[in-house]
Amino acid sequence: MRLILCFLVLCLPSLSLAWEGYDSESGSYVEIEDGNLVREGEEIEIYDWETGEYKDVVVESVTTSGSGAEVEVYDWESGEYRVLDMD
Repeated sequence: MRLILCFLVLCLPSLSLAWEGYDSESGSYVEIEDGNLVREGEEIEIYDWETGEYKDVVVESVTTSGSGAEVEVYDWESGEYRVLDMD
């Protein structure tokens, strides 16, 4: 049994997971793809489901709460700050 588990762990490609959230001001669902370092001052890419586009934003702050987090970002394209409630 251990041999099978080791085989599966080593041979299967790692799953790419997204961090899902919601921008209550715009009413848009967003995703932060795996591989983005969500830390203050870092530039990350988000996918905005309302517009169907990827956007580059800068993380202004991250506040964790329970099982989620509130991520404040600055959207260079629109020139606006957004608050994303992430699950």
